[in-house]
Amino acid sequence: MKKKTFLVSLIALMTIGLTGVNAQTPIYWGVKGEMNLSNFLLSDLDQLSSKMKVGPNLGGFMRIELHENFALQPELSFFYRNAKMEVGSQDDTFTQWGMQLPIYALGQYKTNGGLFYGGVGPFVGLGFDANLDDLDIDLYEETAGKTPMKRWDFGLGLLLGYEFNNGLQVNAGYQFGLVNQVDDLGGLDKVIKTTGDPKMRTQTVNVGVGYRF
Repeated sequence: MKKKTFLVSLIALMTIGLTGVNAQTPIYWGVKGEMNLSNFLLSDLDQLSSKMKVGPNLGGFMRIELHENFALQPELSFFYRNAKMEVGSQDDTFTQWGMQLPIYALGQYKTNGGLFYGGVGPFVGLGFDANLDDLDIDLYEETAGKTPMKRWDFGLGLLLGYEFNNGLQVNAGYQFGLVNQVDDLGGLDKVIKTTGDPKMRTQTVNVGVGYRF
């Protein structure tokens, strides 16, 4: 039910934004390549810590110019993320492949050399594959209808950037997941000790370049 609610909310936001689009509204397309730094914000997971490591993002975007100083920018990106997970004196590497769909409401300011822009918006993410490498554990392997980690994520993102007159962009962003990624630790509770209600939320910092056609 929560997954459907997230998707419906995101589609509704896009639909509301697109109601103002007509044949005269400029729409641009572009591509982006980014470096991501990602880890998890943890609570009630004893002796477990998560440190950022580097991975790539690759995707594209659509910019809908609703006004000289306002635009909507849906994006679709495919990512590879990894983080160092430490349990006491032991450590392991978390790896994940997936895709993400953010929709940013952008404020923008034109200059002689280009365009400053910044915005905020929701995102929905879907993981294709996630593992703890050294322990050789598939975090999406289902047991009794549950998995150690949830495939779906939903949260908020920030985007800042500058676009030169030739279409080249430089940008940076931050995304924070609102969904607790812990589903059912199962056998992992022998390795990862918990207290109370364990929570694991994603956070990602992105820096990259893009090109608007």
